[in-house]
Amino acid sequence: MSETEENATTPNTPYRVLARKYRPQTFEDLIGQDAMVRTLTNAFASGRIAQAYMLTGVRGIGKTTTARLIARALNFQSGSEDTGPSVDLSEKGEHCDAILESRHVDVIEMDAASHTGVDNVREINDAVKYKPASARYKVYIIDEVHMLSTAAFNALLKTLEEPPPHVKFIFATTEIRKVPVTVLSRCQRFDLRRLEAALLVEHFQRICDLEGVKAEADALGMIARAAEGSVRDGLSLLDQAIAYGTNQVRADDVQSMLGLSDRARIIDLFEAVMRGDAAAALDEVEAQHNLGADPEVIIADLAGFVHWVTKLKVAPKSADDAAVSQAERTKGLEFADKLAMPVLARSWQMLLKGLEEVSRAGNALMAAEMLLIRLAHVSDMPTPEQLARIVRESDPGEPAGSMQDTSSSPDAGTATPAPAAAPPASAPAAGSPPVAHAPVMTAAQPAPAPSDDDTGVASHPPQPTGFKSFEDLVAYVSSKRDVKLVRELERHVLPVSIGAGRIELSLLPDAPAGIANELSRRLEAWTGSRWIVSVSTSQAPGQTIADQKRERRDDLFRRARESEDVQAVLKGFPRAEILEVRDLKAESAAPVLEDQHGFDGEAPEDPAD
Repeated sequence: MSETEENATTPNTPYRVLARKYRPQTFEDLIGQDAMVRTLTNAFASGRIAQAYMLTGVRGIGKTTTARLIARALNFQSGSEDTGPSVDLSEKGEHCDAILESRHVDVIEMDAASHTGVDNVREINDAVKYKPASARYKVYIIDEVHMLSTAAFNALLKTLEEPPPHVKFIFATTEIRKVPVTVLSRCQRFDLRRLEAALLVEHFQRICDLEGVKAEADALGMIARAAEGSVRDGLSLLDQAIAYGTNQVRADDVQSMLGLSDRARIIDLFEAVMRGDAAAALDEVEAQHNLGADPEVIIADLAGFVHWVTKLKVAPKSADDAAVSQAERTKGLEFADKLAMPVLARSWQMLLKGLEEVSRAGNALMAAEMLLIRLAHVSDMPTPEQLARIVRESDPGEPAGSMQDTSSSPDAGTATPAPAAAPPASAPAAGSPPVAHAPVMTAAQPAPAPSDDDTGVASHPPQPTGFKSFEDLVAYVSSKRDVKLVRELERHVLPVSIGAGRIELSLLPDAPAGIANELSRRLEAWTGSRWIVSVSTSQAPGQTIADQKRERRDDLFRRARESEDVQAVLKGFPRAEILEVRDLKAESAAPVLEDQHGFDGEAPEDPAD
């Protein structure tokens, strides 16, 4: 009989919390750490036992317990015959009880948080010379090893690298990055991973059965989610829930104990927001707040449900998660089928930003209500696919009120369904005249900066000995990332003549002094050749590059405003503005007059404004 079952059936024993009572007694009892158990099993079977082990993971995952199990396996001895280390701990050996109870003279546990100095490590270095009193190995278990000082780590290095044959070290830490690499390189490292909610639920149910406690599956799922992968945290919450519910673990009790919002009511709140019913959403959040739910928790749970629906839309098999209630599975799949991905992504971004606002607000309920109003307000806004379809199918002569999302109705009572697939952008609606070379509105995207790490030809072009045009010269300077010089050339310089190793420029009256000398010096440094840059005494005709870009920008904005598609959008959305225009028919896909060099020009004024 394992100690787990023995503890559960022994009467008249002092009460121990579940986190201590149900500590794993064998490697088989460790849940969710199969990789580590397999490695240790094979290492012990083949005799490849390291001199030091490093156990890392989040709090309550079982690092100290695992360290004691390793110490027990190293010193396992059953009977008078010494069979060597063994991971088969189904039966207790001579030293097992003393090691598990932290009272064995040859298994020394040290808390590095309270023994941080070099003197403590010096004591270890002096003690390792002596053989164990009764066990096979003298094992040092150092918990929270990252708390050791730098001098203490340095003092331990030599002993850690070449310890006596009878000494083993086992370290445990939650902050593996704070442990020096010189220490890590001398240890076998095991990362104890967080436990999945399904494993925790199964583990909690097994403990409830041993304790004779009735537990609802939804209640155990709440505890598993709140534990965040930590067994000890989950068992502490389960212990509290058993006491709260008088040997019963009910979902309502756990919800009240943890201050959680009702998951079913979160689903109702989500549904009200998605159908644009702000009044119903406010009533629901106020009702939950009156029942004791924290507004920040409500918004966090609402964001969690949005994540759940999005996850189901991408991976429907996620519905098999045991930590999720049946209502969440059913309604989640229903919403995932109805809602479009852009709607879910937009809701997630707004909730993520709103959660930060609620946490900082003086009145969290007010901030939560304002966030829900914003969510309800944008719920019926068309997605990009819907907008493209509406613009294609609508009559330019129709009033702006016709530009509504035809895929949903405010009285539908359900979330906005996903729109049908939009027709290809290249296919014009029947009966509508084609628009020749109509500019397309897109968000301005910054041009990627050249990388010195690239090995392509574009990153390391051949050094020029001459330029065909002034634009080629400016482009070459831009490739060298000299933003200041590029801006001055574009705004204040007119070309006169350009040849091999020779450039003549004409400067505007407001040109900065020394620009010709600076250009000559820069070109000589970049190309390795001497360049003569002279300044003409007469004013050259023509326009600067900045003026040319401004004219092209004005022309593109004019063409955009004359486009029937753009006019339809502006008519349907009176407050919409044209921020940037790109001509996709041009050879370059980069936005015209994109300000990569500090150009502070503004979009031309709209005559309609």
